[in-house]
Amino acid sequence: MPLTVKTRRKRGTRIVVTVLSGLLPILLGFFILYWQAERALSQSTQLTAEEAIRQFELMLDNTAQAARELLPLAGQSCNNVKLALREQVTRRPFVRSTNLVWADNLYCSSLFGDYQEKVNAGDYTQGKLWLMNGNPVTPNTALLVYRLSEGQQGALTTLDGYHLSNVLRLIGRKTVLLLQVGPDWLSADGKVHEGALPTLPVADSKMMSSRYAFTVAAGFPEGETWRYMSSEYPPLFSLLIFFGAVSGLIGHVLQKRSSSPSHELQRALEAAEFVPYFQPVVHGTNKKWSGTEVLMRWNHPKEGLVRPDLFIPFAEHSGLIVPMTRSLMQQTAQLLAPVSNSFEEPFHIGINITASHCKDLELVKDCREFLGAFAPGSIHLVLELTERELIEPTAITLQLFEQLHALGVMIAIDDFGTGHSSLGYLRQFNVDFLKIDQSFVAMIGADALSRHILDSIIELSAKLDLGIVAEGVETEEQSAYLTAHGVNFLQGYLFGRPMPGADFIDALSHH
Repeated sequence: MPLTVKTRRKRGTRIVVTVLSGLLPILLGFFILYWQAERALSQSTQLTAEEAIRQFELMLDNTAQAARELLPLAGQSCNNVKLALREQVTRRPFVRSTNLVWADNLYCSSLFGDYQEKVNAGDYTQGKLWLMNGNPVTPNTALLVYRLSEGQQGALTTLDGYHLSNVLRLIGRKTVLLLQVGPDWLSADGKVHEGALPTLPVADSKMMSSRYAFTVAAGFPEGETWRYMSSEYPPLFSLLIFFGAVSGLIGHVLQKRSSSPSHELQRALEAAEFVPYFQPVVHGTNKKWSGTEVLMRWNHPKEGLVRPDLFIPFAEHSGLIVPMTRSLMQQTAQLLAPVSNSFEEPFHIGINITASHCKDLELVKDCREFLGAFAPGSIHLVLELTERELIEPTAITLQLFEQLHALGVMIAIDDFGTGHSSLGYLRQFNVDFLKIDQSFVAMIGADALSRHILDSIIELSAKLDLGIVAEGVETEEQSAYLTAHGVNFLQGYLFGRPMPGADFIDALSHH
């Protein structure tokens, strides 16, 4: 609820609120630092993966160049070319061995000379690379084989896994780096594993080479984010604790301040959150719209539209009801005055007033300005006296009503028959209308006693030559009964619910 009387909080509640006020900036700060640490680690893994790819591509460039130089020799006798094979191993720093292939048969090796072994192109990813877990010479030692083929000629150059694992270990440092070629991947310890790359717990990043058929994965082990924060952010932790202490102190001080509903009402008034809603009033005979009652609604920024019974009593008690009503009248004039020339007969506009409005003559000035905004003779302003606070018949009050009548303003008693002062108002003030409370209208056809009271009010208004308005008409039965008994005006959901100004003006054109 947007407006309640705030009682003094218990000590335990105040302590909890104070602690939460202090913890909130600390927790929020930790969240931001954690997010920043994750972002920094993610950027680090991307840069590391890029550097690893660059290093691997340099190594593969070296082995690819050796293969390109040897490829034209494929098909020649091994005795004639084996020195050339060994020369490439000597000249190329990362090349461990070189081999020549003819018709998918490895027949010459820099290690063994003449050699016979079948070459299966399907072992090579995209026909180019094969990550092996060793060979007969060095079992369980990783090898990366580069294959170059043209027709029946082929050349194989082997890159030692020691160099690959060195890159993974030295570039990565705290970062976990993995090299994937086809279905296998290599870890920094030099071991070849089968299957898909594992997902690394923190800042997992995968990057493919644009030139060769391999992928590098980079990331960090579990808990690295907290380790990074503890090593990089100690001064910020101290600052967060300081802000938490200040926030907790502010929360404690604010709780001690007395809180009044009038403060919130004043804020809402300055923010123009109180807006007019319009409910139509119709003629009892032809049901044509004859006027409207202007109702105040609170368009609260968080709670949405607030009913008047939840805030009007506080507004009356604080005296803010007077400026709130003045604002309501000004908004109503701004909305309806531009269309007042189209009214075929004087349009009744009803606005509620309370005892607070009757303490001086400012209401006369407000009504004069309101009437002055409309086309002459286009409206009848009706002030409806509510009975939440008793209006005393003082000299000021009598003078006020006299001047209002001189302006042509009409007076109505709202919710007649429910307040203890209704008959007193009839005797003390020169009123023009009675508004029958909806509780009597609701009992039509259901409660004989309420119906007799209703009939008595209607009879009384006729004898006093007063207009009468029935509120809360919701059914055709109620409408027919009131019309048959000579009620001048009807108001209720049967004819229209309270609506915003734009909707009311649009509906008005159809009535």
